[in-house]
Amino acid sequence: MIKTALRSLFALLIVSVIAVVNADSAAGDCSYSRCPETELDAGSVTTEYSGAAIGGLIGDDGSGGDGLGPFYVYRLRQPCVLVEERGDLCNALDFQACPADPGRVVRFLTVQQRAVVRANGSAAIPVPGGAQPGDFLGDWVDLRTECLDITALNPPPSPDEVFSYFQRLPLPQLTTRHAPPGDGLSGLPVAFWTDSPTAQTFTVDIRGFTVVIAAEAQQFTWRTGDPAVPTLTSTEPGGPYPDQAAEHLYRSGTWTAGLTVTWGATFTVDGSAPADVPGTTTTDGPPVTFDVVEATAVLTNPYD
Repeated sequence: MIKTALRSLFALLIVSVIAVVNADSAAGDCSYSRCPETELDAGSVTTEYSGAAIGGLIGDDGSGGDGLGPFYVYRLRQPCVLVEERGDLCNALDFQACPADPGRVVRFLTVQQRAVVRANGSAAIPVPGGAQPGDFLGDWVDLRTECLDITALNPPPSPDEVFSYFQRLPLPQLTTRHAPPGDGLSGLPVAFWTDSPTAQTFTVDIRGFTVVIAAEAQQFTWRTGDPAVPTLTSTEPGGPYPDQAAEHLYRSGTWTAGLTVTWGATFTVDGSAPADVPGTTTTDGPPVTFDVVEATAVLTNPYD
């Protein structure tokens, strides 16, 4: 019973270890001009991994094969960060280009390991009194520094992941233009178009990958403000009369119109071939209010 309880506790601790981050190991602390290359998890933190997660990279998960849990936890660090943490400056030897096949993520990294207390209280190094299963022991030790395929740990952003970023981009809100520019006349249609930019490119960092999202307006929905015909659609932004994108015949009165734009996009990851973002998002432009007046016929003497 006690052994089973210890194993359950240790399994919980190992799961927790996988999620632990060391906030003191910020890649941004690197002062050398070439150092701010992103960490594995692409930010200011370094993630610690169980032997099961890292074993495929180094060929050994350190578990001992007896079901008592791993002897070590592991982490991946940039050599530059380690050099500076030890009081030295980065140099050319701390950087190496790592060729990678399409869709693979290969980085020049140092693998470190640190002993951990196993479920039965044993460890790869002497265990001090009071240590509990799951406790770390000793310091981080460098195992190797080389080009590592870390795709399984940090795969390139998926299209769905890129779409989640695309939905949050500050896409432009396009302005509605109309003619006549002042009051309209009943019996004559009001023409709509927009002269705002209909394409914009954004560069975002997703887990250390440079993702370029090229957004483009795909559909223009003109909100007329008239319940009889609430919307008009176009696939082009149009232009001033006679190239308007849409038009509507209003009754006399005061009306408020606006433009909803549907955006699509393509994206690249670290200079890859473009791919479609699997979804669209919309923006609403500022409303525009205008009057439509009734024209009054006036008889005049053409000889006056």
